Amino acid sequence: MSTKNIIVIGAGFSGLSAAATLAAAGHKVTVLEKNSMAGGRARKFSAEGYTFDMGPSWYWMPDIFEDYFASFGKKVSDYYKLHRINPSYKIYFGPGDEVTLPVELGEIYKLYESIEPGSSKGLKQFLKESEYKYRVGIGEFVQKPSHSITEYVHWKIAAAGLKLNLFSSFGAYTRRFFKSEKINRMLEFPVLFLGGTAKTTPALYSMMNYSDMVQGTWYPETGMYAVVEAMENLAREYGVEFIYNQGVTSLNIENNVLKSVSTEQNEYNADYVIASADYHHVEQHLLPEAYRRYDEKYWNSRVLSPSSLIFYLGFDTRIPKLDHHTLLFDEDFAGHADSIYKNPEWPEKPSVYISCTSRTDNKVAPEGHENVMVLIPVAPGLTDTEETREHYLDMVIKRMERYTGQSLREHIVFNRSYAHADFENDYNAYKGNAYGLANTLMQTAFLKPKMRNHKIKNLLYAGQLTVPGPGVPPAIISGQIAAREIIKLN
Repeated sequence: MSTKNIIVIGAGFSGLSAAATLAAAGHKVTVLEKNSMAGGRARKFSAEGYTFDMGPSWYWMPDIFEDYFASFGKKVSDYYKLHRINPSYKIYFGPGDEVTLPVELGEIYKLYESIEPGSSKGLKQFLKESEYKYRVGIGEFVQKPSHSITEYVHWKIAAAGLKLNLFSSFGAYTRRFFKSEKINRMLEFPVLFLGGTAKTTPALYSMMNYSDMVQGTWYPETGMYAVVEAMENLAREYGVEFIYNQGVTSLNIENNVLKSVSTEQNEYNADYVIASADYHHVEQHLLPEAYRRYDEKYWNSRVLSPSSLIFYLGFDTRIPKLDHHTLLFDEDFAGHADSIYKNPEWPEKPSVYISCTSRTDNKVAPEGHENVMVLIPVAPGLTDTEETREHYLDMVIKRMERYTGQSLREHIVFNRSYAHADFENDYNAYKGNAYGLANTLMQTAFLKPKMRNHKIKNLLYAGQLTVPGPGVPPAIISGQIAAREIIKLN
């Protein structure tokens, strides 16, 4: 194998994954990152004694992280320490109506029985089928580059496909097992927060419930950015060079071959390029029009996952009622989903997710204080103003006060908001998207934007807008797949 000079655009999870995989195979890899640090949407920042993870906060699918590091002969524990969160999370449905998800599976069965007598039997079958989807989905489907449908034309995959419920909706599937709408809402929340509705998302994604209840919810000591640091350090061990504050301005092509990548400061020659930055931005703004695989009409027809309105809040008091993960579902769940997917608009009464990492980690806030991230999923492409952000901050604080029974407004000592305009400015995110494409049937596997640009021999894409989809573990896998495609050619 000859050593190739490879440029990776973007140091998010897919870029870090691709870079280390290629460098371990003997290639010279340079990562160009627009921002001043690695992580992409998973960056962190510190202010006034508080340290906030800016994006992903759920550590699910722990085996994906273990498998990633194992591919280099390493272990997760070589880089960071994990703590299982107990309880996993709490869901608040209204005054006097809260559900806390235990760690032990036996206790989860008891919880379901308390909500719907007899439902534990259905849950056991549901989790059995969900585990199958997880094992086959991750083992067979997710690892494919999905260049064409022919990759799936195999009797083993076809047979498995019948059990994966690809053509059943998530909502219809869960209701085969449970009559309780509360239980169904508990099962559906990852779908809404990671891209889709229960009506449009294939039942395949019940594999997330398996990871939730069986594998558990974890926290890397010091925060999710510990994973970014681990992946960056691993890549550096193999000689990957990281160049920060290098926003790419153009991809330079000669005779259908990408010759170099230009930034505002320099030009970098390349034998191959993996674009792990926003796919739409790379294609529509960095590539000459003649070399684009898709046009704006195509992109505008895609169903995007939500954007997010996020508040990073520091409180100078403890808030005992908050868990590490708390979901406020005390308003109209269906109406919120409609405001994202059916009639895009700012939601009137949204569901709210709260991450309070200081409940687990005393290093992320001053003593006696709380570090709180509040996230509201919202439609992409909305007009984002300071007035809108202030309106929702006021709403969030009132909701938190109602839930906790504490007066909180006067205890806010740090406040930063983050929404569409920030996603666009920091990540060139298409329509200010936060997660990528919605997980609909028509945007699954080979129906997603392709990893390979057939007009350019040496350009591949990785990340949330291509295979396999949104989320931290899929992004890591996406980078590996793109890297393996280059390795196969050399």
